[in-house]
Amino acid sequence: MRTNHFTANINGINVFYEFHHDSHSSGLSKPTLVMIHGFLSSSFSFRRLIPLLTKDYTVLAIDLPPFGKSEKSKKFVYSYENLARVVIALLDKLSIKRTVLIGHSMGGQIALNVSNQKPELVEKVVLLCSSGYLKRLPARIVYSSKIPYFYLYLKFWLARQGPLKNLLNVVYDHSLIDDEMIEGYTQPFYDDQIFHALTRMIRDREGDLASDILKKIETPSLLIWGEDDKVVPLEIGKRLNKDLPNSHLITYKKTGHLLPEEKPQDVTENILDFIQTSY
Repeated sequence: MRTNHFTANINGINVFYEFHHDSHSSGLSKPTLVMIHGFLSSSFSFRRLIPLLTKDYTVLAIDLPPFGKSEKSKKFVYSYENLARVVIALLDKLSIKRTVLIGHSMGGQIALNVSNQKPELVEKVVLLCSSGYLKRLPARIVYSSKIPYFYLYLKFWLARQGPLKNLLNVVYDHSLIDDEMIEGYTQPFYDDQIFHALTRMIRDREGDLASDILKKIETPSLLIWGEDDKVVPLEIGKRLNKDLPNSHLITYKKTGHLLPEEKPQDVTENILDFIQTSY
């Protein structure tokens, strides 16, 4: 598998992304699989999926600002609508016109925003435990984020939660958690600038797409869920499946929120079947 790392300035912010391709596959003649990670995560969360998918397809994994290795700007607007524009602009810069979007958690909501803004760019969407129906944060929290040094409170709160506690909450089988996983999900937070950017994100995040918008997204969508997801419960998946007019839901028992880590082989088979079948 060949992996190339790049950084590009997209809509005023530096975005890190990776291209993965197996030189023996015919992936270049097929749609590009675009991996979009979740909140407080990065393209690292797809590390088990990517090697399996690149046997047949070219994979583009993006670190959404301010996460992973992308810029952690204090001035960028971190709304989902604007993050979707960044994805669209990056695809345009790379001359990618055929895609299958694969979004995990918050990344699923960004994928839906891309499909809503530019449906002709997206052939299919795969939503892995996608966030859905979240409202904008309460006004008191938005206003509190404008208090000087609020970012220090945010840093303290996240440190108090700790990476291990967070992983225990998102993974059903705790034996999967090892030092490599803990380090991979902790590393982006060594840069203090992320806490400034997250403070800005609290103010900018406008909430998830409403039902009336979801019902107009006709892109074929595959929803895959862990039945023991504590972060985005299965009920959200069932509701999305009902609202998205051209969707199908698959669930896994004894599986939590971190599907790409917990069920890489099964999820890969689901994705490939979905892409290669008329739907």
